[in-house]
Amino acid sequence: MNKKTIFLTILSAGLLISQTAKAVCPVCVVAVGAGFGFSRYLGVDDVVSSIWIGALLASLSIWTVVWMVKKGYGFKYDKIVVWASYYLLTLSPLYWTDLVGHPQNKIFGIDKIIFGAAVGTIVFLLAVRLHNHLKIKNGGKSYFNYQKVVVPLLSLILTSTIFYILLKWII
Repeated sequence: MNKKTIFLTILSAGLLISQTAKAVCPVCVVAVGAGFGFSRYLGVDDVVSSIWIGALLASLSIWTVVWMVKKGYGFKYDKIVVWASYYLLTLSPLYWTDLVGHPQNKIFGIDKIIFGAAVGTIVFLLAVRLHNHLKIKNGGKSYFNYQKVVVPLLSLILTSTIFYILLKWII
């Protein structure tokens, strides 16, 4: 697959899974960003670090679209424009600096950063859906304080841990 196809697949997955009406809290965005920074600081594999990139981009995209709609700035293709902008503005510089597209930085034939970002986006969006499902199941209330933050964060930590172990085991 070429890079455009991979990017469009990630973007499409985000658009299909996302929901406009349910915002992501700012604490989630900060937690995801901190997780990414911490994993890069520790020298963790690009797949694991990129899981946090994807989650951060998804949370920022959802947050921005919800904010735009609340402020009356929403428009017909606002989701597509916001999602595409965040992903392009983040992944393009990585491509231009040869961090994305390096022939020896692949997993399953896909660039590790692109793969990790796709996994992170999907896991984050599924975790947000899980939180919303649990909240609906409990009569509109969270089961515990900060459930909205804990469910996505634990999902990302679990996914990162699984990939970290698998990559250490494979290499």
